[in-house]
Amino acid sequence: MIKAGIIGSTGYAGQELVRILTQHKDAEVVWYGSRSYIDQKYYEVFRNMFQIVDDKCLDDNMDELASKVDVIFTATPQGLCSSLVSEEILSKVKIIDLSADFRIKDVNRYEEWYGIKHQSPEFIDEAVYGLCEINREDIKNARLIANPGCYPTCSTLSIYPMAKEGLIEMNSVIIDAKSGTSGAGRGAKVNNLYCEVNENIKAYGVATHRHTPEIEDQLSYASGEEVLLNFTPHLIPMNRGILVTAYATLKKDVSYEEVKAIYDSYYKDEKFVRVLDKDVCPETRWVEGSNYVDVNFKIDKRTNRIIMMGAMDNLVKGAAGQAVQNMNLMFGLKETEGLELVPMFP
Repeated sequence: MIKAGIIGSTGYAGQELVRILTQHKDAEVVWYGSRSYIDQKYYEVFRNMFQIVDDKCLDDNMDELASKVDVIFTATPQGLCSSLVSEEILSKVKIIDLSADFRIKDVNRYEEWYGIKHQSPEFIDEAVYGLCEINREDIKNARLIANPGCYPTCSTLSIYPMAKEGLIEMNSVIIDAKSGTSGAGRGAKVNNLYCEVNENIKAYGVATHRHTPEIEDQLSYASGEEVLLNFTPHLIPMNRGILVTAYATLKKDVSYEEVKAIYDSYYKDEKFVRVLDKDVCPETRWVEGSNYVDVNFKIDKRTNRIIMMGAMDNLVKGAAGQAVQNMNLMFGLKETEGLELVPMFP
């Protein structure tokens, strides 16, 4: 049985980790870390865990935690994991970091976009970007995983086959994305109050969103060329879900059948990526509560562009589910263990 510790267990992603791991036959949570609720019972923070989790919340002492568990999940704001990790800790335990601390390989770029100094740049090169469908073999041997961001996961998986095959002009890529409010975290913020969000939709982080360099990096690796793109996220009044609509100019004429064959070839063996039928657009309601990503595309002959679409649950495949998928690979378990969650509807 894999012993897991969670630092940041009372955030939305942390709570989703707890929900998934309590149903995992090969893992158990033995440390519920939370600075805000130390010594308070976990179910008193999340009443859905009543008579399921009776443990008390502990602090975020990574040194002590590393001696008690096999894997540590850090579901924390940027900067915390990099301030705590050390060679001594990594010699004892595997770490799956759900923040952005190790996602971007250029430390200067990280510091520019996130506005903080990186506390342990010596581990950036070692960290494996944990997008399982692309980096599966590297993940298996890693001791430090940079769990991808929610927008980058959905964007990359939607676009990846076309970028990898060199069929689109990479400097023409535009990504329009929408997310439910849980993506902003559980902290109290005026902009996330009910009256501020309900009956409204708005763009935010226009031309400045921190996930931009992460998406650019992943699509650069896929295409073999430096990518600069426009990424515009929007906040919509729902709890969960991400919808990505990406546009790019085609390099040559292609048929629906040709592109469908490419997407199928990349994802036919991927349990959690579903390539939809012709003319069926991804919808967040059909992936809610699951680790699935639904993708599809539409060729616009009139403009010589392709529209690539994806939908997923930002808290599952976009955070906790992907982290557990990484854990399964790192410990040689069945990759889907604990994650075969049927999407919830309504």
